[in-house]
Amino acid sequence: MLGGGAAGQNIAIKTNLLYDATATINAGVEFGLAPKWTLDISGNYNNWTMARERKWKHWFIQPEARYWFCNKFIGHFLGFHAHGGQYNIGNLDNSINFLGTDFSQLTDKRYQGWFVGAGIAYGYSWVLSRHWNLEFELGVGYAYSRYDCYPCAECGELLDSGCHHYFGPTKAAINLIFVF
Repeated sequence: MLGGGAAGQNIAIKTNLLYDATATINAGVEFGLAPKWTLDISGNYNNWTMARERKWKHWFIQPEARYWFCNKFIGHFLGFHAHGGQYNIGNLDNSINFLGTDFSQLTDKRYQGWFVGAGIAYGYSWVLSRHWNLEFELGVGYAYSRYDCYPCAECGELLDSGCHHYFGPTKAAINLIFVF
């Protein structure tokens, strides 16, 4: 069924395939609030230390109010999200400098801290069958972060503390969804 079969649905559970690809445990639930509004709440957790003591540990939640242009769970939507969480990232060899954030500092140092922020997103949900959808979403926004900086992945000697203001992509998703 490729039409309005999901219009009367009110609850969906989902997983973000992009996070799955990075071994980040994630799940989301979306509730219908009105004919064109839903509330999506997703959470993510990664507590792994990778080979050569590389760290990309984090957890965060990202609630999002969505306005659907047609019916909920079908077609185009705009999302208004908030996000917050904690991280412990370091020893990741790279030379990325993107939108004023120098990620190459993660090569030789470890950053541990928390963040909060908000953004806006656009997405599209394809109905695959009566209960299954595939959804793509991209969002941009702001995040404020407080951090402590350490010289290496395992060291406990504090080098610096500070804050960072980030503007840029705040959400990317390819969600596989089961709609009830």
